[in-house]
Amino acid sequence: MAALVVTPALGQARVAIRAYDVPAGGHPHDVAVGTDGIVWYTAQRTGHLGRLDPATGIVDLIPLGAGAAPHGVIVGPDGAPWVTEGGTNAIVRVDPRTRAVRSWPLPESRAYANLNTLTFDKRGRVWFTGQTGVYGRLDPGTGAMQVWDAPRGRGPYGIATTPDGDVYYASLAGNHIARVDLETGAATVIEPPTKGQGARRVWSDSRGRVWVSEWTSGNLSRYDPRGKTWRTWKLPGDRPRAYAVYVDPEDKIWVSDWGANAMVRFDPSTEKFETFPSDRRSANVRQILGRPGEVWAPESGADRLVVYRTR
Repeated sequence: MAALVVTPALGQARVAIRAYDVPAGGHPHDVAVGTDGIVWYTAQRTGHLGRLDPATGIVDLIPLGAGAAPHGVIVGPDGAPWVTEGGTNAIVRVDPRTRAVRSWPLPESRAYANLNTLTFDKRGRVWFTGQTGVYGRLDPGTGAMQVWDAPRGRGPYGIATTPDGDVYYASLAGNHIARVDLETGAATVIEPPTKGQGARRVWSDSRGRVWVSEWTSGNLSRYDPRGKTWRTWKLPGDRPRAYAVYVDPEDKIWVSDWGANAMVRFDPSTEKFETFPSDRRSANVRQILGRPGEVWAPESGADRLVVYRTR
């Protein structure tokens, strides 16, 4: 069942908010929406990939196998959902039409990487992170997989690709971000200005600037690779906890703030924040993704998906 809430105009834009309940107990962790509007999410607690059709509200659950505990999901350039499957320590693709599940396990020497998030580079290769202190690359065409030790050990978490094709990841435990050499796999550490900030997730804007959600500091930061410069903004409220970050196609920045139990939107041109509190306690939005006009957030604590429509 879907609930509909429309906010009053905030700033210059009206945002319509709609929530879709998903099967209880799945605790949706990450979410991704395809160009066709179909929404995929990881039901981490039950080992499924969920498929929501927003037009009907119908949710289908696709089992990912015994022991599955999926974490991240994105829609790849092939239109299929790709998953970091932590329970079986593998990268997984689900065929959007047949629902067939294909798995690429990590090498046995990399048992339980605590897989987190994935992204595609411009050559169609999958890059992924593991919180135990690894990151890796899978070529789906050949099946070749390489896994590297992160330069500072534990912590690799969010990962994203810029419009120019560069790949950056955030290290939550390592308190930094890193740029990956797409050919050698070497990771170059980039230090944020705030020490011990807990860089959790990253996303790029249209100009290739890297936005970082800082869990421990409660900051939203931006790294500009061209000038190698940083800007930092504190989220509103007394005790912000910036978990996820996503840059929408209009270059507005969305952050999930666990401290305020809210989604927050930041306009870099005005440097103003707008806050959209959840109507459920402890909603716990862990990741954000979208498409033009839509921003999707999985409320893992409420077993529902919420869309913020800006058009």
